[in-house]
Amino acid sequence: MPDAAFWAALADPQRRAILALLLESPRPVTEIAEACGLSQPGTSKHLRVLREAGLVVVRVDAQRRVYALDPAPMAALDAWLAPYRQLWSERLDALGRRLDATAAREATPRKD
Repeated sequence: MPDAAFWAALADPQRRAILALLLESPRPVTEIAEACGLSQPGTSKHLRVLREAGLVVVRVDAQRRVYALDPAPMAALDAWLAPYRQLWSERLDALGRRLDATAAREATPRKD
């Protein structure tokens, strides 16, 4: 199960926006800051939180730091959510069957 740092990192909408950008491709800090409308220092703080939570990795490319999404924590989240997804799938299937039965009853002419 993901730890508290993971959940805290995802709680912030700006960090989620950064993750969405990194889902497209790795990016340097300046590009992330521009795309999110944040200052470079503010972006760096968000990236530090994401890095400490294990959600992103950084590599140095000359004078730039390039950040990329680390898929491993998301895979752990997906595994943790799997039983809940199954529960909702079963419940939605049951709702669909009930709605189909109700629609079928309403479509059948009544014999008065």
